[in-house]
Amino acid sequence: MSEGLEGGCACGAIRYRLKSAPMFVNCCHCHDCQRQTGTAFVINALIETDRIEILSGEPEGVPVPTDSGKPHDIYRCPSCQTALWSDYGRRPGLRFLRVGTLDDPGKLPPEAHIFTRSKLPWVRLPEDQPAFDVFYDMKTQWKPESLERRRALRG
Repeated sequence: MSEGLEGGCACGAIRYRLKSAPMFVNCCHCHDCQRQTGTAFVINALIETDRIEILSGEPEGVPVPTDSGKPHDIYRCPSCQTALWSDYGRRPGLRFLRVGTLDDPGKLPPEAHIFTRSKLPWVRLPEDQPAFDVFYDMKTQWKPESLERRRALRG
């Protein structure tokens, strides 16, 4: 159960708690994620903004360029600059939470690997997790309750 998981930034100024499980967890291997994190991939938990309870501090949104040209804001601790979550496309109701900022990131393993067409050649993907060259069909990968939550966000 990922409800009640807590996390925060490197310096401890920002702490948060998840009020529910995320809708889905992706491991993204796209060039944008590689460039923005300085590593091979990023693991994002997709969750509604109102299901992240900020316990202390206030992250700052930092706009970053993307290959697609679409807006992307990374929310960082103003003190240590740890990236906590992103808002892709300026959708205020949805966050892409950086799983690595959780106190126990092992509780949210990826449910799918995406944009594997640009994964680094030395990264080996687990055989028990779906992998997609680009993206996947949400209707076949997401649980029905997660799809309902996404529909509610979109109005």
